Amino acid sequence: MIQDTSNLLKACENIQNRLVQTPVTICRELNEKFGHNFYFKMDCLQKTGAFKVRAVLNHLLSLQNEGHLPKEIVTYSTGNHAIALGYVCNLLGIKCRIYLSRFTSTTKIEMIQKYNPEIIFTENRKEAEIIARSDEKGYFLHPSDSDLSIAGSGTMCYEALQQLDVKPDAIFAACGGGGLLSGSFLAKKLLSPDSLLFGCEPQSANDAFLSLQDKKIFELQQTPQSIADGLITPKLSPRTFEYIKKLDGIILSTEEEIKNWTISLNRLLKNKIEPSSAITMPCAIKWLEKTPPLKKQNILLLISGGNLDHQLLLTE
Repeated sequence: MIQDTSNLLKACENIQNRLVQTPVTICRELNEKFGHNFYFKMDCLQKTGAFKVRAVLNHLLSLQNEGHLPKEIVTYSTGNHAIALGYVCNLLGIKCRIYLSRFTSTTKIEMIQKYNPEIIFTENRKEAEIIARSDEKGYFLHPSDSDLSIAGSGTMCYEALQQLDVKPDAIFAACGGGGLLSGSFLAKKLLSPDSLLFGCEPQSANDAFLSLQDKKIFELQQTPQSIADGLITPKLSPRTFEYIKKLDGIILSTEEEIKNWTISLNRLLKNKIEPSSAITMPCAIKWLEKTPPLKKQNILLLISGGNLDHQLLLTE
């Protein structure tokens, strides 16, 4: 069930003095090349290098405000959620245990280790999720499947819409577990209801696309392989699927497109932008090419993370 937008406003109050208000930036070179206005919300500059800290911080602060803050948190992650959890648990003085696939990027593992959580490596992402869910020694905090986390994630888009002096014609955000898109739906409902909202997904991890196509949750049987390592979730949760069904579509991108745009955006925007964020650019271009608009479009791209593993870009 889709939650009331008041939870998003509460999330904004919860985190407003604890995190960075990241900038929205433009690139004249891209605007001139494509004839449209692209606005990039740079949460690659957020504390912990990604939007995930918004979700974790709102979730745990909300529990603390209610007097129910656990002494220990358990989770699984592909990287950015774990970094965020380590940071917030350090901030609040509680323990955390994180189950990670041994294929997690070296850069993200090093960032997680800075916060000294207990890390347990598993053979793959699916195994990490199964073991984390069965761990009864701590409070299980899912990377995206909770109303509190969704509201926290939505503060990124809400903040961007407040910063813009135009209403975007379309908003593009990456789709992993669907938390960012779910929160972005709440944000645009509040501030820019006429904006279109699209999810961006790798072709090799297209469970959300297939779920919309089949009108039911589709689960990939094997852990997907993609350079966009933050988007290799094999299925949506029932909660996030309710939001995904409200989108204007899911657009797919190839590995080559994601890699090329990761390299280009790092150069053009002069910041570290990971593939799971760079995917928004090729998807926006595909949308523009598929339905050529009659007027110049204002397009908001949510650059949700910047924890870039340069080794990934060297792989073929």
